[in-house]
Amino acid sequence: MTHETSWRPRLVALDIDGTLLAWSAGSGVTEMRVSPSVEAAVHRAQAAGAHVVLASGRSPYGMSSVADLLELHKGSDDRLWVVASNGAVVFRYPPVEVVHEVTFDAAPAVSAILEHRPNALVAVEERGIGYRVNSRFPEGELQGESIITDVADLVARPVSRVIVRDPESSVEEFAELPRQLGLHEIGYVVGWTAWLDLAPVGVSKALGLEHVAAELGVDRADVLAIGDGRNDIEMLQWAGRGVAMGQSVDLVREAADAVTDTVDDDGAATELERYWPAT
Repeated sequence: MTHETSWRPRLVALDIDGTLLAWSAGSGVTEMRVSPSVEAAVHRAQAAGAHVVLASGRSPYGMSSVADLLELHKGSDDRLWVVASNGAVVFRYPPVEVVHEVTFDAAPAVSAILEHRPNALVAVEERGIGYRVNSRFPEGELQGESIITDVADLVARPVSRVIVRDPESSVEEFAELPRQLGLHEIGYVVGWTAWLDLAPVGVSKALGLEHVAAELGVDRADVLAIGDGRNDIEMLQWAGRGVAMGQSVDLVREAADAVTDTVDDDGAATELERYWPAT
């Protein structure tokens, strides 16, 4: 969508990893650090009255720590709206108060994947603590405590999101797995590494943001969304203006209205400064 220069977003939806936080070189992990220019730009948007909403595949635990890092709630009586788990969970913060959640039965999909990738790692959020996992994930990939749990117990009850990770596979091999297995009853998103987020069918960041926008009385035409991953595609297409980070893969860039600079070059700040320039 093309906007007149007078257009100002009423809601700014920001991905976290690869948008606010830069990737550590040669890894699938981001550094827990926001550049000063990005932090300042986000605060200018918020100070001008825009609703700043974090929207990520992360669990609520991993997102509240980023909200703290950015001090998004400092000096505000109105608690943040946050879209977590790729849209399956919407919560207010602080403190964490889940106001909307979509769950699904992940057991059949997890069983099918493990039949073909028996050494794959599986994780389910343990809210407020970290994750329950069948085995340890590579260092830094999960936030919070990891509690070793049998796979059957991990998916014994409906969940909002399941992570499946195979350090022995390439991202290309893992991306093909759901299609090869015919997993049509679930939704899934491929990460930057051999990582799958399993979710309820039809759930995306766009769906979570739609819930938030309705609560705030904001039309989608007045939403600016910025992201870099495959799990941002629906969000970028849904928003009035969807902007892909410069390092995004072609699929993500093609889904966006515009492409900004890379995360290493503070692309989120570059876009936000179009509407709220530094003085």
